Amino acid sequence: MTRASLDKQPHEVASMFDNVAARYDLTNDVLSLGQDRIWRREVAKAVGARPAEKVLDLAAGTATSSLPFAQAGAYVVPCDFSLGMLQVGKQRRSWLPCTAGDATRLPFKDDAFDAVTISFGLRNVQDTDAALREMHRVTRPGGRLVICEFSQPTWAPFRTVYTEYLMRALPPVARSVSSNPDAYVYLAESIREWPDQPALAERLQGAGWTRVAWRNLTGGVVALHRGRKAG
Repeated sequence: MTRASLDKQPHEVASMFDNVAARYDLTNDVLSLGQDRIWRREVAKAVGARPAEKVLDLAAGTATSSLPFAQAGAYVVPCDFSLGMLQVGKQRRSWLPCTAGDATRLPFKDDAFDAVTISFGLRNVQDTDAALREMHRVTRPGGRLVICEFSQPTWAPFRTVYTEYLMRALPPVARSVSSNPDAYVYLAESIREWPDQPALAERLQGAGWTRVAWRNLTGGVVALHRGRKAG
């Protein structure tokens, strides 16, 4: 599946994120009922960044997600395709090397990073498989990948309630707190159309990742997928 199925081209998605950059972190906090903070802590644990390691944080947005890696002593590169997001991030965290980049054509050398991570951004990439291959290319042999993404709740009754929230409750709530509420209609649709946990794991394996596994958070609302680059 590609994001084109949702009638959004890459430049349109980038523009959409540019428009929500100013209040993006606040909106996420409200819409997730504060769960996004818990999810990001779990990402930091899964990545397990160590001092002097090089970490690539893709779809970093305003670089909020990059802070735990920097605090662990790693050299972290926040990377995003939205210039608006990066500008806000640079204003708030000028010491971080915020870098513009397309996940399907990353501006980094082969084997450059000890770890690559992407949170809530992979489903917004037009060619998911190309992005997974690029992440594999820039990761050193033996290095690791951690993906945090919305997924499919494992309990059927809750899955129904969750889908109703996405499509009915999320847009009105976003309208009250976001600078561009229409963008969250697209985001809700992209979440609903995203592959489930086993399907995404299969795509990681197809891109060359080994030791692929996943762990559900919040009943499968979010899943952490992990992989290693053989070496």
